[in-house]
Amino acid sequence: MPGNYQLSVDELITECEEVQALGIGGVILFGLPESKDESASEAYAENGIVQRALRAVKQSLPNLLVITDVCNCEYTSHGHCGKIVDGDVDNDASLEWLAAAALSHARAGADIVAPSDMMDGRVAAIRKVLDDNGYQRIPILSYAAKFASVFYGPFREAAESTPQFGDRRSYQMDPANAREAMREIALDLEEGADMIMIKPAMPYLDLIRDARERFDVPIGAYQVSGEFSMIVAAARNGWIDHDRAMFESLTSIRRAGADFILTYFAKDAAKLL
Repeated sequence: MPGNYQLSVDELITECEEVQALGIGGVILFGLPESKDESASEAYAENGIVQRALRAVKQSLPNLLVITDVCNCEYTSHGHCGKIVDGDVDNDASLEWLAAAALSHARAGADIVAPSDMMDGRVAAIRKVLDDNGYQRIPILSYAAKFASVFYGPFREAAESTPQFGDRRSYQMDPANAREAMREIALDLEEGADMIMIKPAMPYLDLIRDARERFDVPIGAYQVSGEFSMIVAAARNGWIDHDRAMFESLTSIRRAGADFILTYFAKDAAKLL
């Protein structure tokens, strides 16, 4: 993923200063712990990498919007998004980890928490623990429609989160199943989500449009690592124009109905705009 790097906390501050100067709407933090275990303990540790990064960013740049990814795959030794029981992810047993991580992020200064794990019931669990601890005003951005996609490949390599066995199709959605996406969005909103994310973006423009027509909430779309890397690779081979392809792809996502876009092109696009 050219131009994208794992950052230490001090390098993150420099990156965020540039982001804010460019007028980008905000950042989302993904954590890479020094060590991983079967219980994803660094995901909800008080001094975990995301928690430390949050405090540092908010101290240096208090007005920068900071979203945090709430998941377990980057913190588990097996690379799955929840607790493994009898060789598979146990949905309900994983909710406690997710709620604890979201609460630790709120305490560290997160403006928005974004569960991306696709466990059933996690929005309700997170909303309850936030409300019970005085964080009623922290919004939840739910990855309500996240598909078991091949386009995550470059990110999983960069984030060292590839599953060590099996795959994530038991809890992420089948790319062919559009109706399930609408049901998942409705369920997450009923549980207390304030906004929703559709991931990936370009292969699912039809679902962004469907969601825009059905749900009156902010809708985000994640232009994932594979989408980014395909455009960059083709441009480097001289097959397409980098900037035109970048803007055409982003325009298509916005045209489909996304209110905001999570993209690795953010700085490039902001500089040209």
